[in-house]
Amino acid sequence: MLDKKTLLLAQIFMTFMMAFSMSGIMSLIALGPTAEWLHVWPRQFAMAWPIAFVLTMFVSRIGFGLAVRIRGRKPISGE
Repeated sequence: MLDKKTLLLAQIFMTFMMAFSMSGIMSLIALGPTAEWLHVWPRQFAMAWPIAFVLTMFVSRIGFGLAVRIRGRKPISGE
């Protein structure tokens, strides 16, 4: 079982990695491998990460709840 601080830290890491990779991939698809892409990507990431973090605060509960229902086990937080 993970404590709340560990779960929060995991959300920070996961949202950082996902926002970094997804903003890079999606802007690369839109702009191609150009200097403009390298210029735009950091701004896209800076916008994406806080949004991703806030959304996971709500969506992760739903995701964990659905997983628990499907698997028939207790949630990680012990609720």
